[in-house]
Amino acid sequence: MKLKGSEIIVETLIEQGVDTIFGYPGGAVLDIYDALYMRSDRIRSVVTAHEQGAAHAADGYFRATGKVGVVIATSGPGATNLVTGIATAMLDSVPMICITGNVGTPLIGRDSFQEIDITGVTLPVTKHNYFANNIEELAADIREAFQIARSGRPGPVLIDVPKDIQTTLYEWEKQDPLPLIEQRKASDEEIKEAAKLISESKRPYFYVGGGSIGAGVEDMVQQAAEKVDGVIGCSLMGLSCVPTDNPRFLGMQGMHGHYASSKAQDMADLVIAVGIRFSDRATGNKKRYKQNFKIVQLDVDFAEINKNIPVECGIYGDVNDAFRRIMDLVPAAKHPDWMKAVDQLKKEEKEQQDALEEEAKTMTPKEVVGIINRFTDKDTVIATDVGQHQMWAAQYINFRKPRTWASSGGLGTMGYGLGAAIGCAIGSGHKTVLLTGDGSFGMNLNELATAVSQNADVTIVIFDNNTLGMVRQWQTLFYQKHYAGTTLNRKTDFVKLAEAFGLKGYRAVDKESFRRAFSAAYKTQGPALVDVMIDQNAFVLPMLPPGGSIDDIIVDIEEPEEADQ
Repeated sequence: MKLKGSEIIVETLIEQGVDTIFGYPGGAVLDIYDALYMRSDRIRSVVTAHEQGAAHAADGYFRATGKVGVVIATSGPGATNLVTGIATAMLDSVPMICITGNVGTPLIGRDSFQEIDITGVTLPVTKHNYFANNIEELAADIREAFQIARSGRPGPVLIDVPKDIQTTLYEWEKQDPLPLIEQRKASDEEIKEAAKLISESKRPYFYVGGGSIGAGVEDMVQQAAEKVDGVIGCSLMGLSCVPTDNPRFLGMQGMHGHYASSKAQDMADLVIAVGIRFSDRATGNKKRYKQNFKIVQLDVDFAEINKNIPVECGIYGDVNDAFRRIMDLVPAAKHPDWMKAVDQLKKEEKEQQDALEEEAKTMTPKEVVGIINRFTDKDTVIATDVGQHQMWAAQYINFRKPRTWASSGGLGTMGYGLGAAIGCAIGSGHKTVLLTGDGSFGMNLNELATAVSQNADVTIVIFDNNTLGMVRQWQTLFYQKHYAGTTLNRKTDFVKLAEAFGLKGYRAVDKESFRRAFSAAYKTQGPALVDVMIDQNAFVLPMLPPGGSIDDIIVDIEEPEEADQ
C-alpha cells in the first residue's frame, strides 16, 4: 500500500513492536504527529514538557523494560534539546531510536528557519545516524536502525527526516524485524584459558556491570560464585543484576562503593569482570588498581578489552555463551580462608556504618532509604538523578530483580531522574520511586507537568539540603571548605510547587514524619512528592579521593587528604 513518509515512519515503528513514543511536536514533525494521531489505538504518544525530558523518558523506558525507547523531536532547537539525553544513553549503552524532523530538502544548507545539521551534531554521541533524504530507503533505514541499536553493545541511533520526505507517497509493506547481528563466539582456547585462571584462583571476585544485565547472565553469575566459593561486586551500572540479599553479594565497588566490596576486590587474586569497562570512578589510580589480582574480562565490545586496564585474559563477543562455556569447565571449589576474610570485611563495614549513624545528630540518608525499602516490593523501579542521593541509593537500596534501576552512570547527568522515572513507570507498569536532590530536581522539574498529565505512577523523594551536596563534599575534603557556588539559598517550596503542578506534596523533617509522608505518597495511584530535609554535612562514605586508591579510602571525615595525581 502507498503511504506518506510520515505514515511509513509510524507504521514501521509499530512493526518493530513499539507501543509508546516520547516527544514534543513542532513544525518539522507535524506530519509524523498527524500519523500518530490517526493510529492512537495502536501506539501511545507521550508529550513531555521538554525534549530533554522526552529523551530521558525513552532511556528510562528501556532500562525498566529491555525494549528500545523511541523519542521524536522537531528540527533546530527541538533536535538539539535531545543531545544531552542521547549522550546519556550512549555512555550507558542504552538503545534508543531518535527521530528528528528537518526542513525540506531544497532548504537544507541554506540556514533556513530552525535548520540544524543534527546528524553532524550527534555524530560523536550516537552509535549510528541517518539523514533520510530518500523516501525509497526510509523504512529500510528505520528497520536497520533498530537492528543496530540493539545488536552488540547497544546504543542510540538518530534518523533525521526532512519535511518533504514525510509528505511523499511511497509503497510500504509490513516486514518482520531484522534479527540481531550475530556476535562473535569465543574460541575454545580462550574459554580454556579463562577456565584455567578461575580454577587456579583461591580468592575469586565476580565483578558485574551493566553489560551483565544486557547479556542476561544474572543467574549464571550467582551460580558461578556459589560453585567456586567466590563473592560478587558490581559497578554503578551493574546494580540490580544480583539481589542485594544474596549472601555472596558485597555491593557496589569504587569511589563510593561499599567498603567490603572495594576491599575484597583488592584482596582478590582474580577478578572475573563481566560487562565492565573499568571507568575511572571504579578504578581510581590505575597504576595501583590491579596490583594484587589478575583479570578475566568478558565484554561484547572489542574496544573495551584492555582499554582502561590491562587484563590477563580478554574475551569479546557473545558474553552469555562465553560465560556459560567457561563455567562448564570450572570444577567446584571451596575457599574457607577467603570466606573468613570477606566476613571480617563485612564486620568492619558494619562497624563503620554504625559509628557514622551514632555520630549523626539528625535523620541520616541511610535511615531515609531504609524506610523506602520497607515499602517497596520486588517490582518497584528505583530511578535517581546524580549526586549524593544517587550514591546513597546505590549503597542502601535493596534490589530484588534486574531492570529495577535507572541512573545516569557514564555521563552523570543531573536532571536525568524525573524524565527517566516517568519512562520507567509508563514502560514497566509498576511503581517507580525517584530519589533526587534539590539541585538535580531543579534542572528538569518542569516534567512534573508530564507526570501529572500522564498520571505516571512515580513517587518523588527530594533529598533537600539546600546545596549541591556532592560538590560541597569535595569542597569540604579537598578545597579548604571554599563553598563557591554550591550553597543554593533558593526559596523554592517544593510542596507548594507540587500542588501548583497538580500533585500532592509532603514535607518531612525526621524519621516519623518521613515514614508517614512516604507511606501516603507511595500509596497514591499516580505522582506524589516528598521533600525531606537532609543535613548539609551528611557525606557519602566511604570515598576514594580523586586519583587515589583503596589505600587512601576515607571512612570518616577526620583526616581527609588529597591523593597524589
